[in-house]
Amino acid sequence: MKEFSNTAFKDRRGLYWTSWEKKGFKLNFNHDKFSLSKKNVLRGLHGDTKTWKLVSCVYGKVFFVVVNYDIKSKNYLSKKTYILSHNNRKQILIPPKYLNGLLCLSQECLFHYKLSYKGNYADVKKQFSIRWNDPTLKIKWPINNPILSVRDKKSDFI
Repeated sequence: MKEFSNTAFKDRRGLYWTSWEKKGFKLNFNHDKFSLSKKNVLRGLHGDTKTWKLVSCVYGKVFFVVVNYDIKSKNYLSKKTYILSHNNRKQILIPPKYLNGLLCLSQECLFHYKLSYKGNYADVKKQFSIRWNDPTLKIKWPINNPILSVRDKKSDFI
């Protein structure tokens, strides 16, 4: 896992920043996705065994969680939380075998996933999902009753 912060040009019109340059990366990103969420929507925790993800909050503000889900890792189930926003322009590079989830803190948030994978993308049916409030993980979400998808309500516990 790696955290990046991007510099921006700011003037009276707003902000202008670069979200990604191939320079320095050995990953071949081949798929992009966006999610638009309203306040208190929680998405995740989801992951797969093949995909690298470079994520950022393009607009708004999110509470973001990453969990090591590699059972062979000495850091299995370790977690890290971030605040990502269009103001801080932080990006997180997430390796395969990690879970990630986000909670929209602002009225609306637009979240970007830049994906790199070999073979076919591991979409919903090929991903693993763990309940957002799994007691084993002890994630301190800043909400008790988020808005969840059917999938996220039914996710397994560890």
